[in-house]
Amino acid sequence: MKRFHIWTIGCQMNKADSEALGAALQRLGYVPAERAEEADIIVLNSCAVRQSAEDKVRNKIANLKALKRRRPEITLALTGCMVNSHEEALRAAFPHVDFFFRPQRFDDLLRRLPSGNDGENGLPVLPKGITAFVPIIHGCNNFCSYCIVPYRRGREKSRPMPEILCEVERLAAAGVREVTFVGQNVDSYGHDLPGKPDLADLLREANRIEGLLRIRFLTSHPKDMSPKLIETIASLDKVCEHISLPAQSGDNEILKAMRRGYTIEQYRDLIARIRAAIPGVALSNDIIVGFPGETREQFNRTYALLEEERFDTVHVAAYSPRPGTIAARKLPDNVPPEEKQSRLERVESLQERISAEKNAAFVGKVVEVLVEGRRSGKWHGRTRTDKPVFFESGGNRLGQLAQIKIERAGAWSLQGVLAADR
Repeated sequence: MKRFHIWTIGCQMNKADSEALGAALQRLGYVPAERAEEADIIVLNSCAVRQSAEDKVRNKIANLKALKRRRPEITLALTGCMVNSHEEALRAAFPHVDFFFRPQRFDDLLRRLPSGNDGENGLPVLPKGITAFVPIIHGCNNFCSYCIVPYRRGREKSRPMPEILCEVERLAAAGVREVTFVGQNVDSYGHDLPGKPDLADLLREANRIEGLLRIRFLTSHPKDMSPKLIETIASLDKVCEHISLPAQSGDNEILKAMRRGYTIEQYRDLIARIRAAIPGVALSNDIIVGFPGETREQFNRTYALLEEERFDTVHVAAYSPRPGTIAARKLPDNVPPEEKQSRLERVESLQERISAEKNAAFVGKVVEVLVEGRRSGKWHGRTRTDKPVFFESGGNRLGQLAQIKIERAGAWSLQGVLAADR
């Protein structure tokens, strides 16, 4: 029996792609391998959004060279956003890699592979677990000046709603209790479909699916989040009160240079409307520091946004030029690396304090946790607002909605006990 191993880095779309590829490989008769060394085929699903991510992929490929030398029969493949139309450069850089295929072009790989020894081709294979990512729209039409995604994943293409709902029904029947609808911009869902259904319509239909307990979605674009979507989130019992809403910057000149399509005043107004409609909602943010031309005063406006709005989580990255993007072609990367690092550390320090303060408010309270598995001897899961929670309990709690009394809190997670035990 042949085995496969998929290594994934990057966004939730990559994770969803890896789940889909893994299911396709299982239909061919392959079985998952925990470690790359145990596999007959190794697939690296890459990310090129940041230089740091690309560096990790390159290091991973380099580390596999020795394994490929010892076992030349292994099939080694690279996919994801690092793979573009200039495949010759990748082949020259990584001659030990057998196949390169663009995001979601699984057939380019699968048709070259032999079947596994004991496969039952044609049988559906679903992801094993309590949660699953479900892509609803591929590609992006926004062309933010710093972003490589539209060039690697193409223009937006929505999946038909009946197809998505059928997939979610199969997942729920297989034991999945939470789905996350994913896309580069989920708020654009449906604009290219007959009748123009939108994300709010999809959420309402998914909310009716039996066996499904929770629904999430990401990532949203501030310029595309409609009042209808906000009202829908507030009204549906299975849709979690957690919204990822990347600002990228708190300065209007930088936002314009980024081609984000909104002002910081519009962004703040959106946050106010969301919080008024959805009490207790958790908001996460993405920030880029050191964008070309960003002055300290402009960075301070971003810092003030984070300090005043107090997001639950903030993902921060130092700007790195992505070849082929508008910013890389037209804007000089003129913020010194040490200044970028300083700004990044300031944001991280601020957010660690804010997250710790917000999480401390949960101590003594009871929260609902969907139990996703065990880690380091404890059960773990997340609240509806996406807070990681760890607790000890006997018996099998997998897939249950547990009521957990929080006893300790840190910046990144909560610790508690079953409320019934207290």
